[in-house]
Parts: sequence; C-alpha cells; structure tokens
Amino acid sequence: MTTNVLEQDRLDKLARLRELGIDPYGRRFDGVTSSASARAAFEASPVPQGEKTADPVRVAGRIVLFRDIGKLIFITLQDSSGRIQVALSKRDLDETTWSVAKLLDLGDLIGVDGPMGRTRTGELTVWARALTVLAKSLLPPPEKWHGLSDVELRYRRRYVDLFANPDVADVFKKRSAIIDHIRRFLTDRGFLEVETPMMQPIYGGAAAKPFVTHHNALDMDLYMRISPELYLKRLLVGGLERVFEINRNFRNEGISTRHNPEFTMLELYQAYADYSDMMEITEQMVSTAAAAVCGSMKLPFGKLELDYTPPWRRATYAELLAEHADVDMFDIAAVRARARERGVEEKGRADEVVVNDLFEAAVEPHLVGPVFVKDYPAALCPLTRRHPDNPALACRFEPYIARMECGNAYSELNDPAVQEDNFRIQLAGQDETMAVMDEDFVTALGYGMPPAGGLGIGIDRIVMLLTDSPSIRDVILFPQMRPVE
Repeated sequence: MTTNVLEQDRLDKLARLRELGIDPYGRRFDGVTSSASARAAFEASPVPQGEKTADPVRVAGRIVLFRDIGKLIFITLQDSSGRIQVALSKRDLDETTWSVAKLLDLGDLIGVDGPMGRTRTGELTVWARALTVLAKSLLPPPEKWHGLSDVELRYRRRYVDLFANPDVADVFKKRSAIIDHIRRFLTDRGFLEVETPMMQPIYGGAAAKPFVTHHNALDMDLYMRISPELYLKRLLVGGLERVFEINRNFRNEGISTRHNPEFTMLELYQAYADYSDMMEITEQMVSTAAAAVCGSMKLPFGKLELDYTPPWRRATYAELLAEHADVDMFDIAAVRARARERGVEEKGRADEVVVNDLFEAAVEPHLVGPVFVKDYPAALCPLTRRHPDNPALACRFEPYIARMECGNAYSELNDPAVQEDNFRIQLAGQDETMAVMDEDFVTALGYGMPPAGGLGIGIDRIVMLLTDSPSIRDVILFPQMRPVE
C-alpha cells in the first residue's frame, strides 16, 4: 500500500466523520488532566482490581498506539507529560460515538472522558464514556523515524520528530529547564536580566562575519548582532553593576555539528570582578544545572563520562601547549617548526595565529575536561585586560568540556585609549565596507567603566553536553537547513 493510498483512506474517514455531524478540527476542550496527573491521582487512591473510580477523568492527546479487537479498542494517548491507555468498548458508547471510534487512526488527536481502572493484565486505563475528535491526522506518522537515513527529515519536520520520539521531546524539556536554572542562578546572585539590540549599526564584540539587513524607513544598513558585548558594557558605565542577557546571536559562517548560524548565548558582566570570579560562576552554574536538571554531576557524553563537580582544572595556555606540543609558546621559531611538523600552515601568517592554530591542532583533542584554559596570548584578545605579571598575556579563559570550547571570559579592558588602539589594530586589513570603529563605545569608556569580569557561554553547547546530544541540531528546535533540492 502506497503513502497516497494511506492518505486517501484518511481523507475518506474525514469525510465520513463529517457525514456523522462531527467537526474534527478546532474544538475547545476544557478541564483536561495530564496523563501524569491522572496516573498520580489514581495511584494515590487506587480501587480494587476489576473496579473503576467513581469520578471520571478527562484526558487528551495524540494516538500513538491503536489496537482494534472488534468490540473493544485499546488506544495509547500521548500528551506532554507521558502516555496513558484508553479503552473504548462498544457497550459503553452510543452508536454514533462507536462509529467515530472506528474511524480513528494513529496520529489523531482526541479527548476522552471516563472512569479509571485496571485491565486484567494490570494496565491502568481510562474507560471512555465519551469521545471527542480534536484533530484528524491526514498524514500517517512515520514507522521508523530514528533511522539514520531520516536524520535530515527529522530536523526538517521537528513537529513530527517531537511526538514520534519522546526522547527528543525530553531533550527540549531539559533545555528549557537548563535555561530556567541559569536564569534563576544569576538573579539569585543579584544579576539583572536586560535586553540589547539585535539589529546594530556597528557590529562588534567578536571576530565573526555578520548578516546584513536594511531598514527601509531610515534607509540604512544594519547588522544582526554577532555579540551583545559592547552594549552590555555600556550598561556597566551606566551603573548597572551586574547584568546578563540570554540572547540570539547571528554569525554568517559555516554549519556543522557544533555551529548553527543562529545560536543562543548567555553573556554577563560583573563590576569589580575579574576572570577568576567568572570561573567560579561558570563551574557553579553548570554543575548545579547538571545536578538539578539531569540528576547528577557525572553525566555521559558519547563514550565519555564527564564529572562536573567543582572545582574544575585550571591550566594556562602555555602549560597546555608545553604539555601536548612540547613547545614554549614564546619561542616563535620552535612554534612554527612544530606547526610544520603537524601539517599546520604557518607561512605568511601572524605569530599569534600560528600559535593558536597549533594549540587547536595539538592541545584541543586532549581537553576532555571540564577544564579552564586561561592566560591567552594578548594579541588574540583586543577587548581583554593584560595580565599584571606579563603584558604578553591576556586575562582570558575558555572552558573546555569534551574537547569542545563552550564559552569565553575576560577581565575586561576599561582603558579607553588602549581600547581605541586595539580597535584600530583589529580593524586593520579588514574589508573597508565593514571595518568601522564603534566610537560611541570608546566614548562610553571615556566616562569610566568599572573594572569587571565578563563571561559568554554557548547555551546550545551546554545543552548538548548535559543531554548527551552529539550535534547542535539535536538541541535547536528548528536548525538552519539547506533548501530541499
């Protein structure tokens, strides 16, 4: 039987429902009890085997299992809280309702009213006395949605993926709970949640290619933000001493298992703090989220077992390069030689770029962590305060978990003259149509920004780690996809 035949069968059933006077779409259905609540209420006051509760319950959901055995139909309904069995018996329903029951299909949304009891096999069941069709499904649900050949289709039709695979829905419930935990964690520490522009006249705060849009009324190009950093720092100048934003950022770059052009970032700033404070916030925030949402600080990620219990390892960039590449970060000749040995391109590239490329090739594969990599080469960090003991280093760290960089943090630079010079160096050599200095930010620093620690955390990657999801597409409801050919 082809899909077209299956779809035609459902259309025929739809027509027959309407002939019976049934409107299968759009009906209000009040007083619904979730399947989990119905189960809990029954377990709290169970009735003897073979008997039913005196009071009826009303449940609603999607049909995910359907077994017609003649004068008795067993259905499994799925709602957002779980599943519950429903029994429809010809002897308990009027003729029209029984006719409607015979026209049901997998995927249909229905509501039922009736008492609860257990079947002979002990299955908790709602014994329907009334049936309401809430939405007729005209397309049959997939039988093997998890097959590798269907991965792309799962992402494109997430609405089916969610109801066909409860584990997928659980990931997104956990995502919501993780974000909620982070929000409460920060507000409990006195942070103020704020909102900054998503369309910016000058983009900044990261080295990334922006998406360009156009404002018709103002007749000007704007950029979808790549980072909220420079606006959040303006708020420090304004006297808001602890601020955070859970925001959408947009970077016109590649797509991979770790990158989506539209992604969610947590960014926060704390006046009178530094990057050591940001380390403490990071490990406490992530570890408590693991415990609260996932039930443990030790969680699997693929073949790894990750232990989020604080304190996390702290290691300098130079220490790790010496440990895994056997080279002194400041011996540029040795670094270039080691890069050539490892097949890392070094000719015609700036020293700091070669150092970082070697770090990515030689060190990152070993950073199972969680580990804080700190004290980066200053040339890589134009927005960062220099290390007080060595101006060639920046007070910056990145947390690595499962060999994946999950964030970025600084002791923030607040000297306007140094910031302006760094901007000029950063903009040199860039596309002249895009290389514009944010002079207003420099002006803001001129009024005085308190010393501060700043932190950015990739929410999508943290959710990947805590839910054991191998791809960023698994934790974004509607990831960006190539057009269907």
